[in-house]
Amino acid sequence: MKLYDSRRAPNPRRVRWFMAEKGIEDIEIVDIDIFGGQHRQPDYLAKAGLPNVPALEMDNGATITESVAICRYLESVYPEPNLFGEEACEIAVIEMWARRAEMMVSTPLMMAVRHSHPAMAAIETQIPEVAANGRATAEKGLRVLDRRLADSEFIAGDRVTIADILAATGIDFARMVRFRPDPELVNVNRWLAAMMARPAAKAGV
Repeated sequence: MKLYDSRRAPNPRRVRWFMAEKGIEDIEIVDIDIFGGQHRQPDYLAKAGLPNVPALEMDNGATITESVAICRYLESVYPEPNLFGEEACEIAVIEMWARRAEMMVSTPLMMAVRHSHPAMAAIETQIPEVAANGRATAEKGLRVLDRRLADSEFIAGDRVTIADILAATGIDFARMVRFRPDPELVNVNRWLAAMMARPAAKAGV
């Protein structure tokens, strides 16, 4: 398999972190220069279908994009350690918190970066109001996570799951625009420190 990757985008880091948690080391990594427009070239689009990274070219020749879809596929091929849930209730709880982490925190912060960081102007028509809304949305979402983390070591339960990876990569990416969780969110900050101390946090950084 081949993973088409970019060290300058947050979504590929989700997959690299996921792979590091599982100890996956037998997938070829192909770096894509998104600022140079490599993801928009015909040869890449012929594989990926869209100018998106990451993309995973599977052994059967098919290629999939979307970071969570890639992680789900890798979970089926490399089932341990489990990061998506082992039985019906746990699977549903992890899915719920993964969607919340992505929609309420990670995606809004990515939009804040894309619409306010000067370097992103090369690939994005920036709208300041989008950036401001992303920050405000993420701040609300982090308060939700803080309440959850008052009763749980990690977002979806007592172990690291895909939900933690989605939230942590989004928050860490937002350092580019000097965003950090409010110090008053003691549970979020405790959890984030624990996540960033994990060896897998360094994957591809």
